[in-house]
Amino acid sequence: MNLRSASKLIVPLLILFFGAGSASADPSTPELEKFLPAKIGTFRRLGAIRQLRTLLNEGVVKPDTFEPGEARNPGLFSGEAEYIAGDGKRLLAELITFQKDSDAYSLLTILASAMRDGTAAENSVLNTEVGTASARSADRIVFFKGPTLVRISSQDPNGPGDLPELGRLFAEKLNPGEGEIPVLVMHLPDWENARKRVLYFSGFTALQSVAPDQSILASLDSVRDADAVVAQYGQAKLIIVEFNTPQIAGENDRQIVSKIQQLRSQNQPTPTSYRRVGNYSVFVFNASSEQAASELIDQIKYEQVVRWLGDNPYWLKEAQRRYTETTLGVLVAVVKASGLTLVGCFGLGGLIGAILFARRRTRQAKSETFSDAGGMLRLNLDDMTPQTDPARLLPGQN
Repeated sequence: MNLRSASKLIVPLLILFFGAGSASADPSTPELEKFLPAKIGTFRRLGAIRQLRTLLNEGVVKPDTFEPGEARNPGLFSGEAEYIAGDGKRLLAELITFQKDSDAYSLLTILASAMRDGTAAENSVLNTEVGTASARSADRIVFFKGPTLVRISSQDPNGPGDLPELGRLFAEKLNPGEGEIPVLVMHLPDWENARKRVLYFSGFTALQSVAPDQSILASLDSVRDADAVVAQYGQAKLIIVEFNTPQIAGENDRQIVSKIQQLRSQNQPTPTSYRRVGNYSVFVFNASSEQAASELIDQIKYEQVVRWLGDNPYWLKEAQRRYTETTLGVLVAVVKASGLTLVGCFGLGGLIGAILFARRRTRQAKSETFSDAGGMLRLNLDDMTPQTDPARLLPGQN
């Protein structure tokens, strides 16, 4: 199953995900007026800002996702508006703001996957054309920057208009947030190429729809506090699930291992390879061999980051570590500088010596005076060299 098919199956999961943690303000709020202004660059807004409708009709988010209420998280908003360019072409801009950057990136990866087809696959890969990351097809561009996702679609049958230009104008007004894609994506093997076609899920509830024929995914207990990334490597599908605590990761690992043994005893489909890496649960499906799947997992490194809410109780060890790193850095810098200076001195000395040697050889070649010393200064031990210059003597004195 390709990523596009998987994204269609995952949409219901995203409905639950976005519906549980988002809210909306009235479309006429100052926040939306700031992000969807009446005029931006050479583009002019047609009419007022509307409530989000297009994405709702596509089923990516459900209607009560953006309804205000005490049970919702305040401060998140959405809206859409039509714009007309200087050449008369109309564009639809849709904007959604979430609580976290990763939520916006998650929706971006799903929309990008849905945009891919046989003819526009290369144009709908994730890139950095606009915002922190974006995807583009013939008549649509979608990007995220910080906690905000923006999608711009052509509304003109005569041509798409300048989609990237309007996207860049909107991006300039957005909060940059962390300014990067989630770290989990960066831990994929060959992540710079893999990220172009990934599916990312922030705070997912279930992953069964990613691989419907693999019931092992039903044994995951995310507690709505786990993230996952799905990437394709040839025919192999790699899924990394990140749990926020080692306790949850350990409990899930025991459940997964037990479930795999049970499925094997029943001759049911199982992952080509599975392994726990730190707080990651890593699955490889449909690989050509178990060895190939293991080599793929070997490339995944779990990097743990610890942040103290108060004062670090190990401040002395931290200070010693920083002192050691600083001292080592100074030593390496001195050695490098000394080496470069030495090489420079030898090089400059050799150059000057070569120039002097060449000039001396040139002068020697031009000299017609016989010398039994090879043109060098000789001692006049045999009195054969005149002591005076006859040309400087008075007439009759030589």
